[in-house]
Amino acid sequence: MKKKTILITGVSSGLGNAFAKKAIEEGHKVIGTVRNQKSAQDFSNLNTQLAYPVLLDINNFDEIPKVVENILNTHGSIDVLINNAGYGHEGILEESPLQELIDQFNTNVFGVVAMIKAVLPSMRKNRNGHIINVTSMGGFITMPGISYYCGSKFALEGISESLGKEVKDFNIHVTTLAPGQFRTDWAGRSMKRSNRVINDYDEIMNPIREAREKKSGFQPGDPDKAAQAVMKIIQTQNPPTRLYLGDDALLFVNDKLNSMKNEISKWEELSRSTNFVEKGN
Repeated sequence: MKKKTILITGVSSGLGNAFAKKAIEEGHKVIGTVRNQKSAQDFSNLNTQLAYPVLLDINNFDEIPKVVENILNTHGSIDVLINNAGYGHEGILEESPLQELIDQFNTNVFGVVAMIKAVLPSMRKNRNGHIINVTSMGGFITMPGISYYCGSKFALEGISESLGKEVKDFNIHVTTLAPGQFRTDWAGRSMKRSNRVINDYDEIMNPIREAREKKSGFQPGDPDKAAQAVMKIIQTQNPPTRLYLGDDALLFVNDKLNSMKNEISKWEELSRSTNFVEKGN
């Protein structure tokens, strides 16, 4: 197994922490972004030879190129970039302030793209690299009450897939990692929740919020097994463009695919009616 240098954003908790621990366990060098000195020390304590914390808030777009340059000067190269940092937003669209959508995209989309743009030149020069963007099953399926979150993950899915086609000739792979429900703080302290203010939405939103809060900490997905899956794909010669994680993700995605096929078929005649009909044909 080839040992790699892996840059992971958001290693203090959740999936990012699980990815980092598993990578270190397998002997890879891990550079992990954290947001404060305590988290930096905790990460360094995992393994003083393989765990290298760097202070970075990925919302600070101007700082990202400087941090990546320092990483490259210190460690020589980055073989794998795992864009894990992000958070969930819960709220009815009509109730949720626009600023919360901007904040969601700043972290879940623009910060990720800024990281990619900083790392990509060295990968392109080396003609080698693997970029893994952590999206969500919510990057393909949707549920009421998380429209801002789904919007950010849909955007990242599209950006990632297009990017993969741009860089494939440089031996750079791009994978979107789309987890279902995993036992992390995503639905707990890490989630931003908009205030409820419109009574008309009580019937749909109140049960959703209550159920999600109760399920936090009891989700079916195991972060350690997600980390094992990531370690497997970084050693694969032809990694997937998209990898769903969890039975729930596969169930919901397949249900949507079937629904889409049925709807496309139902409206196919109308869809095909919009082409120009050339005269004389």
